[in-house]
Amino acid sequence: MENKQVATSGGWLRPALRIAGAGLLTATAAIHLDLYLTGFKNIPTIGWLFLLQVIAGFALAALVLATGNQVVAALGAGFAVATLGGYLLSIWVGLFGFTEVRTTAGIVAGIIEVAAFAVLGLLAVSPAPAGHGAAGGSRGQALAQVLASLPMAKPAIAVLSGLGLVLLIVAVAGASTPAPSVGPVAIKTGKVGGVTVLTNAKGLTVYTFAADSPGKSNCYSSCAAYWPPVTGSPSAAPGVPGHFGTTTRTDGTKQVTWNGHPLYTYVADGGPGQAKGNNLNLNGGLWKEVVVSG
Repeated sequence: MENKQVATSGGWLRPALRIAGAGLLTATAAIHLDLYLTGFKNIPTIGWLFLLQVIAGFALAALVLATGNQVVAALGAGFAVATLGGYLLSIWVGLFGFTEVRTTAGIVAGIIEVAAFAVLGLLAVSPAPAGHGAAGGSRGQALAQVLASLPMAKPAIAVLSGLGLVLLIVAVAGASTPAPSVGPVAIKTGKVGGVTVLTNAKGLTVYTFAADSPGKSNCYSSCAAYWPPVTGSPSAAPGVPGHFGTTTRTDGTKQVTWNGHPLYTYVADGGPGQAKGNNLNLNGGLWKEVVVSG
C-alpha cells in the first residue's frame, strides 16, 4: 500500500500540482505587479509591500516549478495565505493607513491565493517518489518527511481552503465602494505644499484625468475604484474660480466638472493637505491636481 501511494504521488499528481501551483503563484504575482505599476507604488509602505509580494511570488513560482520540493511548496502555500490575510486586513481594518476597496482585481487575486494554498498545500504533504530527495540535504529531507506524515493533512487543507474562501466572500461583500452623492457637493480650496488647490467638502484634493474627453469621463471599473469620481450637484464656495457643471456617467450619476474637466479624488490621500495622485501617469493618462493659485 505504501509503495502504491508513493508511485501515485510520483505519477501524474505531483507534476500536476507542481505546474498548477507555480502557475497560480505567477498569476497572483502578475496581478500585484500590475496594481503596483498602476498606482500602489505611490502609497507609502503599501507600495513596498506590493513590490516585495511581486518579487517573492515570482521567485517562489520559479522554485516550485524547478524543484517540486515539498518544503518550497509549503513556503508557497504560506506565502499565499499571508498575501490573502493582508488583503482581508486591508479591507476590514486597513493597513498602514490604507483601506482597500472592492475591485475585480482584488477579488480575482484573492480567489487565486485560496487556490494556490490548496494546490501547494497538497503538493507539500504529498511524498516525493523514491530517489527524489528534498533539497537542503538531510534537514530538507527531514522536513519533507514531517510534512508527508502530518495526520489528517489533506482534510485540514480542504477545510482551511474553504474557510479562506468564505472569509474572502464576507470581506468583499462588506468592502466599501465609493458611494455617489446625489445632493449638493461643496467645492472649496485647500493648501497642498503651499499651493492652493480645489478640494471636496472633506478637504480632499480633487484631480483631473488627461485621458478624459471634454465633458466626458473615461475612468470606470478599477480606475474609478481608486480615483472615486466627485458626484452630485456642485456648490462652489465664494471666490472659487472656474466654471462648474456636471457630466452624466454611464451609471446615470452626475459627475462634477470644472471648466469641462470631470473631477476625482484619490484613495491614497488620507486627508486634507495631501496630493499623492498629482502628476501620476496611471490608468492610461496623467492625473493633475487643480491648482487655483501658487
